Amino acid sequence: MLTLAHFLTLGAILFSLSIAGIFINRKNVIILLMCIELMLLAVNMNFVAFSRFGGNLDGQVFVFFILTVAAAEAAIGLAILVVLFRNRQTINVAEMDDLKG
Repeated sequence: MLTLAHFLTLGAILFSLSIAGIFINRKNVIILLMCIELMLLAVNMNFVAFSRFGGNLDGQVFVFFILTVAAAEAAIGLAILVVLFRNRQTINVAEMDDLKG
């Protein structure tokens, strides 16, 4: 039988992988967005696990709102990427330095 510790361990592993993905790959914006989404999903899994083992639905309701915000964030982020790619012909983070002061 799966216990709360199993779910928390898997969530910690997914969160650590997403942090490592952000620090290892700082060039591709799409991979950075995917790592942020993986981080949110790891936290959501912990919310659902605590909600399930705690016996209340508060965590699951909170996950619903997080998924809604994450979907909006992904749509806006991809729209910004499309505009940047049309203007720059690249999605490399190192080459996007127009806003430097």
